[in-house]
Amino acid sequence: MTVQQIADRLVELSRQQQSTQAYRELFAEDASSHEMPGVPDGDLTGLDKLIAKSEAYDENMTVHSLEVTEPLVYQQFFSVGMGIDVTRADGNRVQEYEICVYQVRDGKIVDERFIYPMG
Repeated sequence: MTVQQIADRLVELSRQQQSTQAYRELFAEDASSHEMPGVPDGDLTGLDKLIAKSEAYDENMTVHSLEVTEPLVYQQFFSVGMGIDVTRADGNRVQEYEICVYQVRDGKIVDERFIYPMG
């Protein structure tokens, strides 16, 4: 798959809230994930850890709406904007917005970085 095809497929699966499928289909076994500095356990490596983090997030949220932009692709990188309206397990309803940046190598995503406001 080309970087554009991978980006388009990630957007498609994200919009369908199929994050586990996206990880299994599009990510390398040794892929890494990076949250904003200071987030506990914000840096992870290994597909199983990325899937576990994603599934734990999904289990603790009720999604009211999800927006995923079209991807911007440049060389081996692509980015998408994501916005989500959720109710957390503690009952608080929040809206979260982030830019997600992905790096592709040998037809798989090898790195993901999430950029969002802290505080």
